[in-house]
Parts: sequence; structure tokens; C-alpha cells
Amino acid sequence: MFYNILKVKINNKKINVKKMEEIKYRIKPYEKPENIRYPNSEISIDVRDLKKYFRGKKSYDDVKAVDGISFQVKSGELFGFLGPNGAGKTTTIQILIGLLKPTDGTALVNGYDIHEDLPNIKELIGVCPQEPAVFKQLTGKENIELFGNLHLMPKVEIKRRTETLLKTLDLARASNRKSKGYSGGMLRQLNMIIALIHDPMILFLDEPTVGMDPRVRRKTWEFIGSLKQVNKTIFLTTHYIEEAEALCDRVAIIDYGELLDIGSPKELMEKYQSDDLEGVFMKITGRRIMEGI
Repeated sequence: MFYNILKVKINNKKINVKKMEEIKYRIKPYEKPENIRYPNSEISIDVRDLKKYFRGKKSYDDVKAVDGISFQVKSGELFGFLGPNGAGKTTTIQILIGLLKPTDGTALVNGYDIHEDLPNIKELIGVCPQEPAVFKQLTGKENIELFGNLHLMPKVEIKRRTETLLKTLDLARASNRKSKGYSGGMLRQLNMIIALIHDPMILFLDEPTVGMDPRVRRKTWEFIGSLKQVNKTIFLTTHYIEEAEALCDRVAIIDYGELLDIGSPKELMEKYQSDDLEGVFMKITGRRIMEGI
């Protein structure tokens, strides 16, 4: 298979992926209690006064993408981050997974500080990005197997989890086709499988159902909801009102980088005397959530 001959550059040295399994036992397990700086079994994500400002050429061009937000995500919770495009949802995820450095503030992911413990954080998370991130010249199955090998998983486990996830997300028939021929919805499903292949404790889903037709979107919702049954913590960003209402235990509403309110969908609708989260958002901000899209 393709992944058996792939050469990967690490610290400017080429390593054959096939040989990477041989070094997996040298890696320190992230679950050792002494490695965790701020252990808390009840909280998976703890965001503390997080800020991210992008500087413009002039001070009035500065963008406050994330402006001093604080919240906690409970272990095993399906937590929704609801807001229009440009609200700061993706920027927050990129900080939590180590792709962006915050301007100020910090966050703990399973007890690890994003400033000091990113290698440990990256071992326990899975990320489904907003834009599909796959190798288009590979088949769907080859993409999954490649990332399984990069996670240093045993081949037997890669095969077992690949088959299970492909079947669950109804992508098995297309798995032997090159992914360059996949539709937008199929690419997002493939990305979700890649994010889950190594069985992460915490899953970040950034607008995972954009581009899916209604039938596939509903099926994907069912799958995301089922992940709670295996005690995964899920951080879901979305601008789909019905998605947040159907899936999330709690929802944080964000706009222009500011956290406006947080609670269960039912609590927020009761608090703002609204029939849905669209009405909640409109009462808080004075505009509809889809206006920013």
C-alpha cells in the first residue's frame, strides 16, 4: 500500500512510515498522572480569558478574533460553539489544538496547558477541520490507513477501525476510489473517520456537516451523537441552529470574538423566551445568525 513506502520528514530526517511502529514504545504515554499539570477528571477543556488579536497595518485595522473568552467543557460532554462565520469559532479551535498561539490567556486540554504541553495534547485529540484535508491522489481507505500509521497504530487495529468506521458512515463502497472524485459531503465524512481512526479522547469538529445533503447530514448527526456513548468529549462548532439543538448538551453562543451566553439549548430558550436558538441569538445580538454567512 501507499503508506508502506511513504517517506515522512521529521526534524529534516526521512523516516519510512513502515518503520515508525518500531519506535512507538519509546514514546511516553500521555496518561501518566505525573505528566498532567492540572489534573481534573470532570473537565476536559478549560479556557481561561483567551484572546487572539490580529494586527493590521493601522491600529484601527486590528481584528479581535477572540476577545477574552472563558468557559469549561465537561468530560464526556457534546459541547456546541454556535455563531456565524467570522465569530471566532475556528480561531478558538486552532488555538486549542496548537495551530495558533493566543495573544493572551490560556487553556487546559485534559489538564495540559496549551503553552507548555502541546505534544501531550496532540496525542489525545482528533481534529476534523472546516476544510477537507486529505490526499486527493489516494483512495479513501489509503488516506485512513496512512493517518493510522502516522499515529503509530498496530496494523490489525487500523484495519479493524477502518472497516468499522467506513461501514458506520456508509462510505465503504466508495473507499477504494480516489478521493479526488468525492463530493464535498463525502470528503467531510472521510475527514471525520481520519479524525477518529486513533480513538482519541477529545474530538474537535469544525463545521463537520457543511456541504452534506439533508439525508447524509441526519445520518452524520446520529453518528456524532453515538460517540457520547463511548465517553468521548466532543467540541462542535456550527452555524446550523438545528444541529446545535439536536446534538449539544450545552451551547456557547459567540459573536465578534465575544462569548455572549452559555447553557443547554433548553435553558437558553427558556431564559430568552424563544422557540429556538435562532431566536436566542437574535435577542442577544439583534441580528440573525445566518446574516454572517
